[in-house]
Amino acid sequence: MAGVQLQRETLSCSICLDLLKDPVSLTCGHSFCKNCIKNHWDSEEQRRIYSCPQCREIFTPRPDLKKNTMLADLVEELKKTELHAAPAHHCYAGAEDVACDVCTGRKLKALKSCLVCLVSYCEEHLQPHHQSPAFKKHKLVQPSKNLQENICPRHDEVMKMFCRTDQKCICYLCSVEEHKDHDTVSAAAERTHKQRDLDLSREEVQQRLRDRDRDMNVLQQERKTLTLSADKAVKDTDESFTEMMGLLQKRSSDVKQQIRSKLETEMRINDSHPE
Repeated sequence: MAGVQLQRETLSCSICLDLLKDPVSLTCGHSFCKNCIKNHWDSEEQRRIYSCPQCREIFTPRPDLKKNTMLADLVEELKKTELHAAPAHHCYAGAEDVACDVCTGRKLKALKSCLVCLVSYCEEHLQPHHQSPAFKKHKLVQPSKNLQENICPRHDEVMKMFCRTDQKCICYLCSVEEHKDHDTVSAAAERTHKQRDLDLSREEVQQRLRDRDRDMNVLQQERKTLTLSADKAVKDTDESFTEMMGLLQKRSSDVKQQIRSKLETEMRINDSHPE
């Protein structure tokens, strides 16, 4: 069962956190559900920059998406394996785990929680969400014990709206009552908006890091150039000093020779004309 779980993690989309559906692979090597990456790139359409949600590699122009048939076959094989796999002892929910709300008796660990049903499901009881078109629009997330936080305490409705004025999630009835004059949008639209802002902020940070690296490279190159110039200046100065010392020594030797020659001449003259 641990091997099956490892395969599930490997074959899951990092955007929806579910098993890959119509898997497509990018040139950076990461794979996603076709609809997930399409929706992600649609949110980046305005900037005309398309990135991998996992490694943030940039693609321009927008790549064509082609189904990865090998991954699709592996996902189907995994589904068949999971359906026939017997639950092992470690798959039962412990005190710190989110338990399946459908299991009777000893409950299994929940694999996903549904924000529409407000129910957590183990793999077996999650299958209808994968197989039935009736659950196509249901939002599956990582198992959560706090699903009730998505229910409006006043109207007992799922909070699918977001009030930008009050910066809080609300239900539809709230949006037409006490929040009717407020700036409200769907929770999905706000999530997309915030994700876009987050992506922009991340891109700005990455750009600043790239600019800093570029400036550092420029400074390092300038430092290298200055060091080479200084070394050359020192070398030229040493050579000039050595040359000057050589000339001074030669001049000194010439002067000494001239003085010696003059003294010898005077001595010969004195010897030839004694008093």
